[in-house]
Amino acid sequence: MTILLFGITRDIVGNHSLNIPENDTKDLGSVGQLKSYIMELFPALKDLTSLAVAVNSNYASDKTPISGTDEIALIPPVSGG
Repeated sequence: MTILLFGITRDIVGNHSLNIPENDTKDLGSVGQLKSYIMELFPALKDLTSLAVAVNSNYASDKTPISGTDEIALIPPVSGG
């Protein structure tokens, strides 16, 4: 599973994407489980005020099911004015 990263999430992880091994994806059936998994790997993500997830170009809730073939993106908080 490949997760696209933007903004501060890219800075925290140190890359534009994150590849999750296929063996680990079988335990990740929802966006909420995926977020927990990623935050275990990169605890600094827990410090973000919000972290949206898009699945196949649509914003997703923690209960949204995911599979290894989905396009997933982490969308950090955006500031500006």
